[in-house]
Amino acid sequence: MANQTSQSAIIWPKEFQPGEVDNFVSNEIIAASVSAQQVWSHLSDISKWSAYYYNADSITPPSSGPHLKQGEQFKFSTFGFPVLDCDVVESTPPAGGAAGRLAWTASLGEKGSDEWVSVYHAWLVEDLAGGRVRILTQEAQNGKPAADLSQVKPNKMLLGHQDWIDGLVKAAKGEKVVKEETNLAKVGMLEY
Repeated sequence: MANQTSQSAIIWPKEFQPGEVDNFVSNEIIAASVSAQQVWSHLSDISKWSAYYYNADSITPPSSGPHLKQGEQFKFSTFGFPVLDCDVVESTPPAGGAAGRLAWTASLGEKGSDEWVSVYHAWLVEDLAGGRVRILTQEAQNGKPAADLSQVKPNKMLLGHQDWIDGLVKAAKGEKVVKEETNLAKVGMLEY
């Protein structure tokens, strides 16, 4: 890890290329005194989300258990959307200097309708030199609800995802996340 000179990047499906979608956000943090494995244990285990991320509810884990694995489905609601049926398309824990990768897709409504929205949410978790970890989360969305969400100021998705990665770091360090101190709470956008 000490000689790492480049960082990993999200692998995007063609239909979700940033810059060609209706809504896109990117959040990143580099934190000290925590490992990618510690962070991964909280990100990949959906049963832990509600302890550190207050913008997710109606969480239903995959039928095999709470850990998100490629090819499995889970459900949750976020940003005021109805419950999303999510398909895990990538799930590789961090190991041997390689970044951990987690990604899922979901869609609602009939394609072409005003209600249709399709999302791709991806995560990278990787160790850096000096006992640091990099967490990158990016989400691309298509559809009218996504275009509408992209125009809301302050940007709900940007603030919410920052809360998610900040909460991940706190959870990995064994610290408690205080709901009233999150970005979304501070700007009065936690409840939809």
